[in-house]
Amino acid sequence: MEGQKMFVQIDQNDLFPYLLVNIGSGVSMIKVDGDGKFQRVSGTNVGGGTYWGLGKLLTKCESFDELLELSQRGDNRTIDMLVGDIYGGMDYSKIGLSASTIASSFGKAISENKGLDDYRPEDISLSLLRMISYNIGQISYLNALRFGLKRIFFGGFFIRGHAYTMDTISFAVHFWSKGEAQAMFLRHEGFLGALGAFMSYEKHGLDDLMVHQLVERFPMGAPYVGGNIHGPPLGDLNEKISWMEKFVQKGTEITAPVPMAPPGTTGLGGFEVPSSKGDTLRCDASELNVGVLHLVPSLEVFPLFADPKRYEPNTIDLSDRSELEYWYTVLSEQLSDLVDKAVASEGGTDDAERRGDAFARAFSAHLARLMEEPAAYGKLGLANLLELREECLREFHFIDAYRSIKQRENEASLAVLPDLLKELDSMTEEARMLTLIEGVLAANIFDWGSRACVDLYHKGTIIEIYRMSRNKMQRPWRVDDFDVFKERMFGSGDKKPEPHKRALLFVDNSGADIVLGMLPLARELLRRGTEVVLVANSLPALNDVTAMEVPDIVAEAAKHCDILRGAAEAGGLLVDAMINIQDSSKESPSSVPLMVVENGCGSPCIDLRQVSSELAAAAKDADLVTPAFSVIELLGTRPPNATKGLI
Repeated sequence: MEGQKMFVQIDQNDLFPYLLVNIGSGVSMIKVDGDGKFQRVSGTNVGGGTYWGLGKLLTKCESFDELLELSQRGDNRTIDMLVGDIYGGMDYSKIGLSASTIASSFGKAISENKGLDDYRPEDISLSLLRMISYNIGQISYLNALRFGLKRIFFGGFFIRGHAYTMDTISFAVHFWSKGEAQAMFLRHEGFLGALGAFMSYEKHGLDDLMVHQLVERFPMGAPYVGGNIHGPPLGDLNEKISWMEKFVQKGTEITAPVPMAPPGTTGLGGFEVPSSKGDTLRCDASELNVGVLHLVPSLEVFPLFADPKRYEPNTIDLSDRSELEYWYTVLSEQLSDLVDKAVASEGGTDDAERRGDAFARAFSAHLARLMEEPAAYGKLGLANLLELREECLREFHFIDAYRSIKQRENEASLAVLPDLLKELDSMTEEARMLTLIEGVLAANIFDWGSRACVDLYHKGTIIEIYRMSRNKMQRPWRVDDFDVFKERMFGSGDKKPEPHKRALLFVDNSGADIVLGMLPLARELLRRGTEVVLVANSLPALNDVTAMEVPDIVAEAAKHCDILRGAAEAGGLLVDAMINIQDSSKESPSSVPLMVVENGCGSPCIDLRQVSSELAAAAKDADLVTPAFSVIELLGTRPPNATKGLI
């Protein structure tokens, strides 16, 4: 309430029962007990049609949106009779009221010698909106109380993301239930009818459609300035670029809607009366923007979750204003350098320059929008923000902004790989395993998304930075289960444990991260008889390596190692003609396969609720998972129920 939006992740097992209140011309109230189990239990003829019809008669507005726009500038105190108007400034807290509580909607109109023309249309619209919203909220709660329901979902054309309408209904439910019931709204509720029709059409084969198969993206679909859409939808890329350039020429800032100010009295004793008549409400219907939903049937939930319901891909919550401001500053400061890299990756042409400038302005507009209304695109975390940046790059046809940098770092890392492998082979098995894990941690610092890392690049060579970082990775680590992992790998007595069947290695960055960190670890696991699957991004993001790039890197690394060569051939990554082994006198061992799958992701942060079907299939036989900077061992006969963190 009070303009604040909280996004709730609801456990599917805890969803039912609930009351669904659909507010269209009238209001229907439906009790939902499960999938396909529902009944209409009540309703009212006072709904959106009432607001529109009475509003049209009283204000002469023709459209529903005009009425909502009027209400944003209204002051209901000129029309509604408040408790304070009747009894003065007494203390009503003992009976749960305040002077600002509405005693009678439109009550002042009967006690003053005024006609309709003496009242502002803005005030009439606001008073009417409150009257209808409060009544819907109260009737909804009474029906929820009747059936013992604590959760009420509201939807329909009357709401359409209108912040003040949602706030008023929420307050009414909270007030009448004394905080026991909760009003909830669906961010895409304006499109529920269309989605329902689409998903129920059996010929589409969507009977088993799951939420993880829907991806929402936010392209620059129409000229959008000052909270309003100007002109028809943008067509091709050139139209988008031209639109951006027009605002540059006119010196006009591409802005987001004005943020919503704290609302005035809601009329149920909840909020304070505005300090002056000049205080107005900003309640743009567009405050909750909706993007374009993409259906991706191949996306699945990662099958090895210990508890999928507790999984949250965003480790940084940007609902914290200080965190949002920090990352806004970081991303804004990085933008100029990112544009330079993106333009250079396309050959530095005039066309690339135009697209780069347009991308910068488009992404800046997204950032400005989210700074003013963090909930505009839904629940916001750092992962969402970084993915939005990559989507914006792709929207302006920048396929891989870090292409040349990745190639250069791969070459530099591959050049020092033979020396590293020689150093590792001189160690005992147990010492080598510890060094390998330290190396995975050390190599993962090579990330162009980190300002500190970028500074290191300018102070030494890749191998120098790698060794320096590895030396700093001394135990104990913050989360350190290495001893348990070591015992699983080598045993504690004469009996040697069986090797893991399959390891998933989630590779992250190009260069040192994959070449000096993950490939040596993969080599060690292969040496022990474990199948290895390298998991990489489906699309480029920052300097992250992609699944299409990994086979070439493996082919180059295999020139220095017969273990990698044999495993890559067994996994179908190589043919003999592609390889020139330096030590051809060594007989290639009978190899377990080294394979590559894409993760279904095009962002610096992976969301394991939406991974490729290939990765999900590969994971089902895995008993060891190594994210880019940690190792997770899956124990027992049913891995999802027992995970063990190493780092």
